[in-house]
Amino acid sequence: MSTETLTQKSKTNWFRKTDVPVVISGPCSVETEEQVLETCKRLKATGKVDILRGGIWKPRTRPGTFEGIGIKGLPWMKRVKEETGLPITVEVAKAAHVDACLAFGVDILWIGARTTVNPFAVQEIADAVRGVDIPILVKNPINPDLALWMGGMERFRAVGVEKLGAIHRGFSHIGEKFYRNRPEWQIAIEFMRQNPDTPLIGDPSHICGRRDILKDVSQKAIDLGFDGLMVESHIDPDNAWSDAKQQITPEVLGDMITSLKARQTKENDEGAQGSLDYLRQEINTIDDDILNLFASRMGIARKIGEYKKANNMTILQQKRWNEIIEKVQAKGVEKGLSKEFISKYIKAVHDESINQQEEIMKG
Repeated sequence: MSTETLTQKSKTNWFRKTDVPVVISGPCSVETEEQVLETCKRLKATGKVDILRGGIWKPRTRPGTFEGIGIKGLPWMKRVKEETGLPITVEVAKAAHVDACLAFGVDILWIGARTTVNPFAVQEIADAVRGVDIPILVKNPINPDLALWMGGMERFRAVGVEKLGAIHRGFSHIGEKFYRNRPEWQIAIEFMRQNPDTPLIGDPSHICGRRDILKDVSQKAIDLGFDGLMVESHIDPDNAWSDAKQQITPEVLGDMITSLKARQTKENDEGAQGSLDYLRQEINTIDDDILNLFASRMGIARKIGEYKKANNMTILQQKRWNEIIEKVQAKGVEKGLSKEFISKYIKAVHDESINQQEEIMKG
């Protein structure tokens, strides 16, 4: 998809080229000119990538880690654009970043999750692009706050940005064991329901935090009707300067995109999925989350089994079990669930925990 195509599309369909989701890829961090150029040339060669990304400034959670090559990487991205013919996108976190990107011909800007949480920072960037015809993509904030995410979008609409999209990269959760950032798909579904004309892009790299589940999460985004994917790629992922575990080579990315199954979305007369379809999707995604939580819970149960075995303890601790029943029943009733349902649920979970621990004891 060329830069010309991007600018010619209508306000409501500026991003998606066909029924096939748009693919954005490139290294998490631009490290050297050779690294980013080689990565992007190989991505172009796959024939699966529409837009090339590169991290120039990297707002990290803690200091002391690599925080990006800085402005000297922008000429390298400009060369990437010239030699591949593909549009380029860069994350910006303040007005000075916007000015630098515009000076080097960056085609699309995106707002990172750590910036979206700060309305003052978002407003500064919005003011910097006032009157500039450039697409803006806004990542969800770190915390699961739909209003904050939509508020960030609204700030750009207020200054006249017409080519606006969103990126779903999951949400931080202190108890999460399976994902790097819990998807909370129901929030993305609600975003689509409230913003049917706004492109939504999935960011499986940041949701997963590891390579082995990238395909499954990418397929999930496709199944939910996302308009595109942003997947990080590196010529030598294991030695990347940032987020090494979640990056894949251009060739692996090409194979993964090829293997994904495109889905056709049924639309109603108003051009958006019916409310019932959205509600059913929400149930499906919540069920997936429940299964992942069960898997995490049973992993902890097995660790408890190992501890009991090592310390010659019985599997059933009656006092602990009684406390669990009373506590869970009380919480369930507070949330509007029947006591009978909660009793069946917690007993089934407890039985499975006992089974898991018995297997450990037998080993």
